[in-house]
Amino acid sequence: MTNRQESEEVQRFKATKIKAEQGDAKAQSDLGLMYDYGRGVRKNRKAAAKWYRKAAEQGYAKAQWNLGLMYAKGEGVEKDKKEAAKRLRKVAEQGYAWAQYKLGLMYAEGYGPYSDDGGLPRNYKKAAKWFRKAAEADHQGYATKAQYKLGEMYYHGCGVPKDEEEAAKWWRKAAEQGDAGAQYQLGEMHYRGVKDYKKAAKWYRKAVKQGSLATLHRLGRMYLGPILGGGTIAVSLDALYRLGRMYRRGGEGVPKDDEEEAKWWRKAAEQGDADAQINLASMYYCGRGVPKDEVEGYAWLRLAIANGNEKVREMFSSLEKDFTVKQGKKAQARALELRRLIKERKENPKPSVESP
Repeated sequence: MTNRQESEEVQRFKATKIKAEQGDAKAQSDLGLMYDYGRGVRKNRKAAAKWYRKAAEQGYAKAQWNLGLMYAKGEGVEKDKKEAAKRLRKVAEQGYAWAQYKLGLMYAEGYGPYSDDGGLPRNYKKAAKWFRKAAEADHQGYATKAQYKLGEMYYHGCGVPKDEEEAAKWWRKAAEQGDAGAQYQLGEMHYRGVKDYKKAAKWYRKAVKQGSLATLHRLGRMYLGPILGGGTIAVSLDALYRLGRMYRRGGEGVPKDDEEEAKWWRKAAEQGDADAQINLASMYYCGRGVPKDEVEGYAWLRLAIANGNEKVREMFSSLEKDFTVKQGKKAQARALELRRLIKERKENPKPSVESP
């Protein structure tokens, strides 16, 4: 943090404190956050709890929630499971979708300070209850997240009867509001359940636009043709393998299209997916969907192995033997360049990494 940033944070803290001392509930809550996280002032959890409490006493929901978390963790106040649960539920009961959703998550996951030693042990029935309240709320952001989670609970039968139709209903609500996870799940249900492959492809594409890495990988498999003699290389999930096997010849829902396949592999490969990097490398070696370029293929294989995929090390070693020293150095340099470009792209999203 620069001196200028530090100065701005200190100035913001001082201004917030003046408002808080005048009784402004939002400022009191914000001041609590500043003490809680050490923004513009030295971190002080007791002071944070004090200001959260002042704002909570005025009915400020976020302060009430944060104070509840402090009771759950025993930070700034004495740990008190009952007091934590009481305050967290109180906010959710006031109809705030964000609080209902978060409370549902706490009951569903039973993690960290919210588990048995923190006040909110796992309870799927209570989780489903709060997800439903949030899902039915007039708040697109958290309602959408809750709709996805409620669909998940119906699909697995957690806290509610197992019911795939009900799961699809809630996933559709979330998917239509742009939730990538719900779009992906609807794609799965159309692919594996009703066998409507065109609709499956439609939902997978929608999820891809939202940046779902798993879906990028799946959509690549939908365009999959023979790779290195007809076999698929390195499948990350059983479902991906099943989809790849059916679409090897073009399949239902999408035509066989080498260029389209390469496009989706590249998108996943650029996100660091090792299996997609392997498949993209194979396409460069074969010249299928992309210009034949063994050096580029070699570079993507190097990245896949560096990303933890050991399945192709033997193939990689045999290919390396056929390279000249000059080709090997060029491929190694290209692999380093790709790694740098991918890192930059993750930090600042840009169009696809360019081939040389």
